[in-house]
Amino acid sequence: MSSSPYYLKGSPLNVRLNGVIGWLARHGFSLAGTAEMSVRGRKSGQLQRIPVNPHTYDGGQYLVSARGHSQWVRNMRAAGGGELRVGRKVREFTAVELPDAEKLPILRTYLEKWGWEVNQYFQGVTAKSSDEEIVAAAPDHPVFRITVRK
Repeated sequence: MSSSPYYLKGSPLNVRLNGVIGWLARHGFSLAGTAEMSVRGRKSGQLQRIPVNPHTYDGGQYLVSARGHSQWVRNMRAAGGGELRVGRKVREFTAVELPDAEKLPILRTYLEKWGWEVNQYFQGVTAKSSDEEIVAAAPDHPVFRITVRK
């Protein structure tokens, strides 16, 4: 078994669809709540853009990496924040990564809302999975609590 962090690279079709969804968000069209996130690259220093599904749980806002320890996750760890954009509305935010022990309710409600889109990345874990199954998957799916700057 590999000791490297879980990451599932998108297929060429996924990459193309993400580009379309990001373009739509950039131009003011949010599909089911999507936004385009920008985070500064840890190596290049350039802003990297990717569509995300901001998730609200118990009054807090979160970003979940369905595909695992992706480039945006690594960049977020280094940058500590970024921007969310839908059209002209840009919200700067700071981000704090949650420990695995705190992810269960966020992952379950995220899968309830977004499972139709992301279940394929959770290796059989769904919103209906047991607490133990979701907790076991938690290390593979980084979660950030975001605070929007006023």
